This record gives sequence, C-alpha cells and structure tokens, in this order.
Amino acid sequence: MAKALPPELDQWFSARGWRLRRHQAEMLEVAGQGRHALLVADTGAGKTLGGFLPTLAAFCPTQLGGAAPPDGLHTLYVSPLKALAHDVQRNLLTPVAELDLPLRVEVRSGDTPSDRKARQRANPPHVLLTTPESLSLLLSYPEAERLFAGLQRVVIDEIHAFAPTKRGDLLALSLSRLQALAPAMQRVGLSATLADPQAFARWLAPRGAAENVAVVAGEQGADPELAILLPNEARVPWGGHAAAWAVPQLYQEIKANRTTLVFCNTRFLAEFIFQQLWNVNEDVLPIGIHHGSLSKEARRKVEGAMARGELRALVCTASLDLGVDWGDIDLVVQMGAPKGSSRLLQRIGRANHRLDQASRALLVPGNRFEFLEATAAQQAVEEGQRDGEAFRPGALDVLAQHVMARACAGPFRAEDLLAELQSADPYRWIDAAAFDRVIRFVATGGYALRAYDRFQRITLGRDGLWRLTHPEHAARHRLNAGIIVDSEMVDVRFRNGRSLGRVEENFAAALRPGETIRFAGLDLEVEAMRDTELIVRAAKKAGQIPSYMGQRLALTTHLAGRVQALLDDRAGWARFPDDVREWLEVQDWRSELPAPGRLLVESFPHEGRHYTVFYCFEGWPAHQSLGMLITRRMEQRGLSPLGFVANDYALAVWGLRAVRDPVELLSPDILADEFVDWVEDSYLLRRAFREVAVISGLVERQQPGKRKTGRQVTFSTDLIYDVLRKHEPDHVLIEAAWADARARMTDIGRLGSVLDRAAREVRHVLLDRVSPLAVPLLVMIGRESLPQGSADDELLFEAESLASRAMRSDAPGDQIEGD
Repeated sequence: MAKALPPELDQWFSARGWRLRRHQAEMLEVAGQGRHALLVADTGAGKTLGGFLPTLAAFCPTQLGGAAPPDGLHTLYVSPLKALAHDVQRNLLTPVAELDLPLRVEVRSGDTPSDRKARQRANPPHVLLTTPESLSLLLSYPEAERLFAGLQRVVIDEIHAFAPTKRGDLLALSLSRLQALAPAMQRVGLSATLADPQAFARWLAPRGAAENVAVVAGEQGADPELAILLPNEARVPWGGHAAAWAVPQLYQEIKANRTTLVFCNTRFLAEFIFQQLWNVNEDVLPIGIHHGSLSKEARRKVEGAMARGELRALVCTASLDLGVDWGDIDLVVQMGAPKGSSRLLQRIGRANHRLDQASRALLVPGNRFEFLEATAAQQAVEEGQRDGEAFRPGALDVLAQHVMARACAGPFRAEDLLAELQSADPYRWIDAAAFDRVIRFVATGGYALRAYDRFQRITLGRDGLWRLTHPEHAARHRLNAGIIVDSEMVDVRFRNGRSLGRVEENFAAALRPGETIRFAGLDLEVEAMRDTELIVRAAKKAGQIPSYMGQRLALTTHLAGRVQALLDDRAGWARFPDDVREWLEVQDWRSELPAPGRLLVESFPHEGRHYTVFYCFEGWPAHQSLGMLITRRMEQRGLSPLGFVANDYALAVWGLRAVRDPVELLSPDILADEFVDWVEDSYLLRRAFREVAVISGLVERQQPGKRKTGRQVTFSTDLIYDVLRKHEPDHVLIEAAWADARARMTDIGRLGSVLDRAAREVRHVLLDRVSPLAVPLLVMIGRESLPQGSADDELLFEAESLASRAMRSDAPGDQIEGD
C-alpha cells in the first residue's frame, strides 16, 4: 500500500524521520478506489494528515504528469471549531511550502473579512477550511453550483463532536446538497473517540448506507498514564465541585512540568481556578486562561503563546477539547469530574500529541462521588471503552433553515429538494407531508402568522418553482443563519474599545457602576452599561466571577453504570482511600448501596423535615426534571413538598410529610400526565421555542448595522409563542420545541430509564437520620444555583457537621422493600 504515496511525499516523510503509518496508507488506497472513509485513530496518530494525504498527493508534480494543477475548489475541510481550522491551516501549509505544491489553502469562518469571502466565491482556493455554519452560508449563494461542481473531497474532523447534534443535522443537509452538485465527491470522517463507528458511518454515508464507507482503524498508540490526585494530608471532601483543595498540589505539578493544560468543565470554574493558581504563584510563572466567552483577540494571543512554548500552564474549558496540536504539553489535568470517558480521552490526547509516547494526565475530584467517577473513568480509559451522545432524528428548525438557504441560492422544485435531503441520514424519516409543513412554514410562517408580510419569505410560482419573495430575504438570512443560539450576552470592553469577551446579559444587568468583576484573568471595575456593552476599567480590588447558564455536562450512561458497579463491588473498596472506604462501609452498615439495575431510595427525618433520596445515576438534567415531576405528584397526594436538590448521582426531595411508598411517585404515567403539564406551564417550552424560532429564521437576531439584545429576542419569541399556543398549537415550531424539551432539556430517555428500574425493583430503606451517601447531596441545598466553586469553603464546613451525624455507626436503619 505504501507504493500509493508519490515520491515527493515519500521523501518528505523520510526527511522528517517519519514513516507512513498503516492507516494513512489505507486512507490513500480507499481514496484511490473512490470510496467514502471513516478514520478512527488515537490522538497523535496523524489523523488529519491521513485525511489530507490524497489531496496533497493529487497536487504532487509526479501525479500531475506535467499538467497544470486543476482550478477551483478541490477539498473542503469542516471542523467544529474556528481555532481548529486555523491550527490545521498552519500545519497543512508546512508540507505545501516545503514541497512547493501548487496548492492554495484558506480559512473561511465568521471571523473572515467580507472582502475575502467575496473573493473566495469568485476565485476559490484549492482547499477551504471551514465550519458547518460557514459552509451552509456558502451554499446559500447563487454561485454555489459553479463553486462546488468540481469538489473532490470533504474531510470532516472531530466528527463525534457534532454529528449527533443540530450542527450535525445542518452539516448532513449541506453534504446532501454538495453530493447533488458534485456526485463523485468523497466523504471522509476523522475521530479519535467513537463508541459506535458504524453509527457514524451511517451518518456519513449518502442515504445512510454504511456499507459504502470504509471504516479505517488507526495503529494502536501508547497507553495513557492516568492518575487520580488525592489530598496530601486531608480527606477527600464531602461536597463541592471546584477541587480548590488541590490548587497548592496542582501548582507543584505545574512547576515540575514544562507545559500543563488544566481543563475545567465550566467557564466560571476556569476563571476561579485561574485566580486560585495566581494566588499561589510565588514564582510568577506564565499561566494563561482560555474559554469561549473571551474575545477572539484574547484567545488568539493565548493560542500563539502556547504554540511558541511561552506558557507553563493554560487553564481552559471545552474550547480546547478538540484537535489543537501543541506537541510540548506534557501534562493534562482534569479539574472535577470528567463526566464521560470519550471526553476524558479527548482531553488526555492533548498531552504529547504523539502516538508512540504515553499521554500523562491527572484527575482531580472535587468530592467523594467525583472520586468514584474519576476511578470509573480511569478504568474505562484503561480498557479503551468509549461513550457518546445517541443519534436522534433530524431537527425541523434546522431543516427550515436549510430550505431557506436553498431558496437563497436559486429557485427549486419541492420534490427535487425532498429527494436530496432524504439522502441525509438524519432526515431519511421525512416524508412528503412533513416536508410540506416545513415548506409552508418557510413560505408564510404558518397558518396563524400568514397575514404578516415579514413572514412571507418564499412563494410558489406558476412554473412549479419555489423562490424568494424579495431579494432582501437572502441578505437577512445570511446575517442571521446559524445553529449556536448563545445565551443573552453583552460585550465587555475598556473605554478605548478593546474587547475582553462576553458575559451573560442577566449577570451584567445586575451590576452597578463601581462594582468589580473578575474576567479574562483581570479585576475590572464597572463604569457603565450601554445597550449591549459593559464598559469597564482596571480595578485594584478583587471582583466576583461571572456565572454562565450554559448547558451542564451530564454524567454519561456508560460512566454511571461503572460508578454503580464500583459501589456494588465491596471487595474493590480496599484500593480506595481510607476515608472513602469508611464512607461506603458505614453506608453499607446503616443502609444499603445502589447496584446496577436496582433503584435505591432512602427516607429519613432531618431538621424537622422528611427527606427522600432517589439514587438514580442518570445525570443532573434528568434528575432536575424528575424532581419537578415528583414534587408535583407529592403536592397532588397531600405530602406538602418544600423543595428538591439534584446532582449527577441522586435526587433528594423534602416536605412536611413522609413518603411511605416511593413507587407510586414513579409510575410510568408520570410522563404522560405531570410531564406534559409541567413542560407547558414552565419556562422550558418557551426557552426551547426561543431557540427553534431563531434557528428556523422566524425571529431575527440581527438587522443591518444593529443586533437585538437578548431581551428583545425573548420578547419577540414569547409574543409569537403565545399566539401559536392559542391559535395553532400543532405549528411545526411548537413540535420542534417539544422535541428539544423532551430530548435535550429534560433528557426524557434517561427519565424513562428511572421509571423502568422502579417498575422492576425498588429498595426503600427507612432511616432515623441522614445517611452517609446522602451527605454530598444535602449540603448543596440552597447552593444549587451558585456557580461551582463560589461557596466551597462554607459548604465543606457544613458537610463536616452533617457527616458527623451520618457516620455514627451505632445501628442500621430499619429496611423495608418497596412494592
């Protein structure tokens, strides 16, 4: 297979001391056969180069045979992050320059200047690096048919990061359009962490025909070295998430290594840990911070410093999960629970970024449950087990956006577009009736809105073609199209105009001139709030860290099962720290322990209230939803509920009367009755509608020269939502909002798993006081809305007091089984 490599590339590999890896050679062979390919290979295995080798080979002089290089767009590269596209451009330009290949490589994203975008449409490069959103916009131009007619390859990097999401829906629709414009186009997917490669092959293949995709397995790399950091002279904390106890030890690790990458699960936690590290930074080591709310300039500055090896540590979030190649990182640290083995593997892979060298990583648990989760993740990584999001049907709001983009590119026949989009695997379920509803929505806004001119976007001509009602709709679509609907944000700027990034509007609105915040690693004093800008200046006193309402990472089903197995494996407790082992032993003596397939429920009195704890292990979003439903049902049964609190592992409810039979609170009809009432009465459906209204193009966030505030967008969507609920409750966007509320916001699938277990076996244990296992949950009461880390010291003090009662091993509680 190595003979497929042109001599120029063969010599380039040899000059660098590299060899062509088996999977890279196989990618060349598959490309030569004209087949689609999915490459699954460890980080550092040369995945990206493997994806691009056929393109580089096609432009080698020996392959061209003296002919001029082909004009026009040859290869598209699609990545989930703009930073990744820029990083790949830097790496790809190296062989292009050193081999003097006649190959032009450019990036196109939301940050690309408009004049360059126009030039790219008129005179495209050979290789264009872009994102799903920018690709969809490019397809909305009338010149798309000419631009993509000669396209040979589409390389989709980090395919796991967006294929099962709405961004994946948009990309799948774009791929269906590209395949129609360039029938011979090859699709290539790249990833290091796929739990089910065949599912991704189906997503990648036209019409979901996975047999037409060659799944290429990468060479095995060195096993990662993964350890769990524990307190030197203290116990593993009972509660909290920030793992602030570890900062002095973390600083010593940073001093002992050249470059350390410190991952945090939230932006707040990243700012908090960054501040804590600077508080102990006696050696004034260069330590940076990177997260998605920082300005583009701030992120690029830090990325450049990392690439040049100027930083000793970088505190970051998921903004650096993917693909950015800094080979000199020799330690990765995960602060708090990893939440999933695939996500952890992705982060570990940032260390060394070389296949033949072990990546070194440290897990830093914030509390005892997180220690168990870290242990489960460590086992999963050692066994090579992956997890990930499940695929779901394509979203209707994304389909509406695609239909509008297709109309912007030129007139179309509905039946032709339907056949085209049905070749996208997420939309194979769409039939003519469902598609007609979407077309009618794009045309008029729907039955209840058809009288308003601003919703009349496309019209059906006598020639049977759908076209725009006015050319201005194309400009408005391109100004507003996209999938990522940010929370209501405002820009943080100095008076001179320098941007630091963005914070959420609700947080900014509560600030007054003279108050201080800590953002982008700086203490800042608020001067004024102007429309969508927060004007600040440098401050001398420390400020509060902004909180964010972004979607919370949920514990994966795979990792949850492993944590329950650890609790059930009493023989394995011997390898746990003494305090963790004692915690579980006393729990086992006084009550019971959760086990796979069985639902443990505990009830006990505490401070004049009656508490019931459900150990579901289905993740925070599902537990939050279950708490809402159970307290509604308790209210109906006269149990006088007062509140609930949830984490990834359990749910606690409390009230004035004791729960005698938890099974009746968990009957399956709760999803048919209370669930519907709760979602319709709560803000959930309005919030979901806001997102689908923006994505579908019904409500515009931007107008020429002006951007609406988040509150203005919410006001507009709430008005339309109320009209549709009253006059057209079966509107396509109400349906789309319900789909989001079920799947993403309430995690109804995992709710159903709780009810299934409850129907099989419930162990209801009655206790005379709080149990050891309930302590980490109960100490969060009253603090669940606080950002992680903001109350950890106070929380730990209260946890010790509560734990002293829970850990008294005088007598076990009486145990009764549920019906």
